[in-house]
Amino acid sequence: MEEKLLTITEAAEILGVSLDTLRRWDKSGKLVAIRKEGGTHRYYREKDLEIFSSDLMSFASEWIQSGVEFPAPFYCATSSIFNARLTKMEHLLMQKPGFEKLYSLIVLVTGEIGDNSFAHNLGKWPDTPGIFFGYNIDERKIVLADRGLGILETLRKVRPELEDHVSAVKVAFTEFISGRAPEKRGNGLKLVREVITDGPIDLFYTSGDAEVRMKGSDKVFQVTRGQHTVRGCLAKIEF
Repeated sequence: MEEKLLTITEAAEILGVSLDTLRRWDKSGKLVAIRKEGGTHRYYREKDLEIFSSDLMSFASEWIQSGVEFPAPFYCATSSIFNARLTKMEHLLMQKPGFEKLYSLIVLVTGEIGDNSFAHNLGKWPDTPGIFFGYNIDERKIVLADRGLGILETLRKVRPELEDHVSAVKVAFTEFISGRAPEKRGNGLKLVREVITDGPIDLFYTSGDAEVRMKGSDKVFQVTRGQHTVRGCLAKIEF
């Protein structure tokens, strides 16, 4: 049986992008369309769209670097939208066998990273407000990103002596910034590090040229300098 092909309009609705974006992706080779018998109309296989939209890191990285349009289901313009989608993810995890003890930790880490982006950029977004929030429960992967100020510029407001991204990210993950217990604002990443260290969850986090990689059973927290400079913050959670 011949597979049904979707029109460019149907594909745009599924991915949540404009027709012009799909045409641009087709020309660049990012998402190549199908043309029937040498015709000019663009068509897409539904499976190709599913595979394409599952590449969360690629989407998030491209967005924070160049601001290109990305599928609307991943965009959280406000913290209320983010927390509503976080609750939806929590319900999906609760229904998945074997996650009875783990789902609360996954939601906690995801929530702290997302809320951290909103807390530190509120009213100060350089251009596009909000965050990228995508997840694939079957692949056990969550990706978050923002086009915000980044850790270094944010912390320099209270720690002007910080010289580079590596030192700033290390402070963000290891020190209480405000020092006013029980206030949590500004200390979310410290809690993330503690949870990741003790739990079966892996984390990749980058801001500027600083990278944190905590993976495996014997996790060691370390901030290193990466090969690329990332605008804002980008995180991948695996479990």
